[in-house]
Amino acid sequence: MELKTIARIHTGFTQKFGIPRQSGLVSEIGRIVFEPEYRNPNYIEGITDYDYLWLIWGFSKNKPLDGATVRPPRLGGEKHMGVFATRAPFRPNNIGLSSVKLVGVEQDEKLGPVMMVSGVDMLDGTPIYDIKPYIPYADAHPGVRGGFTDELSKEAQVQVEFPDELLDKLPKEYQVAAKELLLQDPRAAYDRNKEREFRLAFHGYDIIFIGTEEKLVVIDIVKL
Repeated sequence: MELKTIARIHTGFTQKFGIPRQSGLVSEIGRIVFEPEYRNPNYIEGITDYDYLWLIWGFSKNKPLDGATVRPPRLGGEKHMGVFATRAPFRPNNIGLSSVKLVGVEQDEKLGPVMMVSGVDMLDGTPIYDIKPYIPYADAHPGVRGGFTDELSKEAQVQVEFPDELLDKLPKEYQVAAKELLLQDPRAAYDRNKEREFRLAFHGYDIIFIGTEEKLVVIDIVKL
C-alpha cells in the first residue's frame, strides 16, 4: 500500500528533543496545510462539526526499527518492552497517531483551507496521511487500564522556575505552551539525575535550562 501525503503540519518543534510525549499534553497550535491536490474545500466539508480529530502521520526523521523490543525513555531506558506494547516512535512502519483539538479553519488565498489544531506532538513539517473525526461514543473508554503508563500518569509534574524577564523574551502567543512543555519535563528518565544544561528548540528560540531530579530552572532564552 502506498501512503500519500495529504498535508503537512507546521509547529514550533524543530528538533525532536522537547516534543510532547503524547498529544493533548501541551496547548501548542499546529497549522495543517494541505498538499495542492487536496486543497478543495469539499475534502473537509462538515469537519467543523467536530471538536477533536485523529491525525495519522509519519515519523519522518526516524531510523528503522531494529528488533522486536524498545527501551522507553520514561522507564529509564533500561527496561525492554515489546514495540507493540508501547508508543515508541521506532516501529516497523513509522506511523504516528494523535488526537488533537480543532481550533478552526482559515481560508488562505494561496494555500486553500488551513486547519489550526492544538495539543500537537509533531515535528515541524511532519507529513500527514489521513484525518478522521474523533467520535466520543466510540473512541472514549474511561476507566480502562493503561499498562505501565498508569503509574507514570500519577507522577507529579516537575517544578519549573521560569523568571518573568526570560519568559518575556518569547512572543506572548508562545509563553503558555513553553511553560507547559517544561512542566511535562522533556528529559528522559535517565537524565534526571544529571545536573547539566539542556536546550529546547521552540519557535525559533532555544529555551536553556538546568535540571535536578525535581526541578527545572530556565537560565536563558536565545533567539536562533
